[in-house]
Amino acid sequence: MVLVVSCIILNNLGTRLNEIFGLPLYLDNVGTILAALSGGYIPCITVGFLSNLIAGIANPSSIYYCVISVLVAVTAVVFVRKLRRVRIHYIILAVLTFAFLGGVLGGILTWLIYGKSFGEGFAVDFAASIDRAVPMGYFFSNLLSLFLIDIVDKAIVTAVSILIYKLLPSKLFKYLKAQSWYYITIIEKTSHKIRGHVSLRMKSSLVVAISTTLVAAAAILFSIVQYHNSFMDDYTHQAEYAARVIATHINPERIESYLKYGEKAKGYAETEELLQNISDASPEIQFVYVYQIRKDGTHVIFDLDTKDVEADSPGDIIEHDNTIKKYLNQFLSGENVPADITDDSDGWLMSVYEPIRNKAGKVVCYVGVDMSMSRLNSDETAVLAKVISLLLGFLLLIRTYAVWISERHIVRPVNKIANAAGLFNYDTPQAREESLKMMYELGIDTGDEIEHLYEEYKKITFDTVSFINEVELKREQVTRLQNGLVLVLADMVENRDKCTGDHVLKTAVYCEVILRRMKEDGIYADQLSDEFINEVVHSAPLHDIGKIKVSDIILNKPGKLTDDEFKTMQSHTTAGGEIIDKVIKTVGEKSEYLTEAKNLASYHHEKWNGKGYPTGISGEEIPLSARVMAVADVFDALVSRRSYKEPFSVDKAISIIREDAGKHFDPLVVQAFLNAEDEIRRVQKLNMEL
Repeated sequence: MVLVVSCIILNNLGTRLNEIFGLPLYLDNVGTILAALSGGYIPCITVGFLSNLIAGIANPSSIYYCVISVLVAVTAVVFVRKLRRVRIHYIILAVLTFAFLGGVLGGILTWLIYGKSFGEGFAVDFAASIDRAVPMGYFFSNLLSLFLIDIVDKAIVTAVSILIYKLLPSKLFKYLKAQSWYYITIIEKTSHKIRGHVSLRMKSSLVVAISTTLVAAAAILFSIVQYHNSFMDDYTHQAEYAARVIATHINPERIESYLKYGEKAKGYAETEELLQNISDASPEIQFVYVYQIRKDGTHVIFDLDTKDVEADSPGDIIEHDNTIKKYLNQFLSGENVPADITDDSDGWLMSVYEPIRNKAGKVVCYVGVDMSMSRLNSDETAVLAKVISLLLGFLLLIRTYAVWISERHIVRPVNKIANAAGLFNYDTPQAREESLKMMYELGIDTGDEIEHLYEEYKKITFDTVSFINEVELKREQVTRLQNGLVLVLADMVENRDKCTGDHVLKTAVYCEVILRRMKEDGIYADQLSDEFINEVVHSAPLHDIGKIKVSDIILNKPGKLTDDEFKTMQSHTTAGGEIIDKVIKTVGEKSEYLTEAKNLASYHHEKWNGKGYPTGISGEEIPLSARVMAVADVFDALVSRRSYKEPFSVDKAISIIREDAGKHFDPLVVQAFLNAEDEIRRVQKLNMEL
C-alpha cells in the first residue's frame, strides 16, 4: 500500500510540475514505471489505473485515459528487467512503445471522445506546422505531433524512474521480493510443461477474462442503447414541444385565408416570425413548416428558408414526402402521426407532426418540425470510446488481481458463492426457497476462512429471506388495514346520507372499469400505470368524505334544496379536500394514494367546460382521477333510486353521459366509458341484484 500510494503521489507530482512550468508534456508516468521496477504487475497496474481515477476528480476526462495508463504499466513490466540493467537500446525501444501508446493510441482516443477533434494547444499548432511542411492531413499530422511530443515526455519519465530506482536502498527491494504478490505475472510462466490439462491459475484466469469481457460487452451495448434511446427521446420531446408551441399560436380559422392570400393575410407575418424564432431556438431544428394534407398533394401554408433549401410559397401544392406518403391515411383522416425518421436528399431527419384543429374539432392542417440527426453518430462514437476505454483499463486491473487471487487457491469457492449470489432470486416465496436450497447445496468445505465466509453467507441469506417474507406479510396486512379503514370511514359518511345506498363502493367499481378500458385503448397512456389505477380505485370511496361536515337536515332532505342549502352541499368538496390535506400533513410523507384521494374529494364536481364547482377549473386542469370519478359519480346517481327521484334506465343514463361529453365530462373518458358499456351494464346489474 505504501508503494502504491507513493507512486500515485509521484505521478500527480509530475503532472503538477508540468502545469507549473507550462510544458507541453504530461510527466504523469514516473510512479507507474517506478512501481514496475520495484514491485511488478500488481502495484504497477494499480498505480496506473488509480492515478487516472484520482486525477479524474479534478479533470473528469482523465478517467477515460485509464486504459492508456494501464497499457503503459503492462509495457513497463515487460521491459522491467532491461530497464533495471539500463540496457540503452531496450530503453529506447521501451520509450518508443510508451510514446506509441500515449501519443498515437491516446491521440486516437482523444479524437473519438471530442467528436473527431484534437482540441487546441501546442500539439495542434505543432501538427499544423508539420502539415505545412509535409502535407498529410489534419488527422495524421496531429497523431505524428502527439507521438513526437510523447517521445520527449516518456524519455524524461523513464530516465527519472530509473534514477529513483537506483537511488533507493536495496533492502527495500529484498523486502518487496519476499511478498506473495511479487512474482505474479499476467502471462503464466511455469517451470515445467503441464501435459493433458491446464493449471488452476490458467483456468481461473480464462474464466475471469471471458466473463468480464462478456460483462463489459453487455455494459457497452447497454450504454450505447441507453444513450441512443435517451438521445431519441430528447429529440422527439424537443420536436413535439416545438410543434405544440407553434400549434397553439396558429389560428385554425384563418388557415383558408393563409392558403389563399399568403403573406398578405392578416396575422400571417406574425405567425411566420414565430415559426422562425422557434426554428432558430435550437440548432438541431432543420425545417419548420405548416402543411394541409390532401389527396392531390401537400398544400403549403407556412415554410421557412434555410441555408441550403429555399422555402416553398404559401398556396403551393407539392408532392407528398416520404413520411406523408407513409402515413397518408392518418393525415387525411386527421389522426395523430408518430415521429418518423428518414434519410434522403434533405438529410437524416426526424419528422414530428402536430395536428391543428378548428372549433369543430376537425384537423385543418399539421405543424411539421424536422430535427437533424447528424449529431447522433459523432456523439455515439464519443460515448462508445469513453465506455470502452474506461472498461478496458478496469478489466486489465481486475484480471491482474484475479490471477493473484487464483494463486491463493480461492477462486473456485469464491466464484461458487458469487454465482449463487448472482442467481439468487428474491421475487417470489418459491423462488427464494429454491435459491436458498441452491445456496445450501454448494457444499464448500475448504476448512479455512472461505468456508467460514460461506457459512456466514448462508446465515445472512437465510435471515434476509426470512426478513423479506416477514416484510411482505406486514405489507399485505397494512394494505388490507388501510383499505378496510377507508371503507369503514366511507361507510360512516354514507350511512348519514340515506339517499345514496352503496354509492361510494359502486363508483369505485365504475372508476376501475373506466380506467382499465382507458389503459386498454391507450387513452392518457402516459399517466395510466397500474399503480395509478390502483391508487385511484382504492381512494375512490373517499370522494364524498366531505359530506361528514354537511348537516343531516340538508343531506337527507327529500325535496329540492334551496340556494343556500345547495351551496352548503357544494362545500363537501372543499371540506373533503381539507380533511385529506390534514391527513397528508400528519403523515408527513408524499403519498400518491392520499394525493389522489384529495383530488377525488376536491374536484369530482368540476366540469370539463369550467362550469363546475368548487373552483371552476376546466379541461385537463382537472386531475384525471377526478374526471373519471365525475362520469362514474353521475352515472351511478342517474341509475340509482333517490328519495327525490326514481332511477333512470341504463340506456337513458348512458345517453345523458354521451350528450355531456365535452361539456360536463372529458370526452376521452366518456369514450372509454362508452367502449366499456357491456362491462358497465354488467356491474350495474350486479349492483341492482345485491
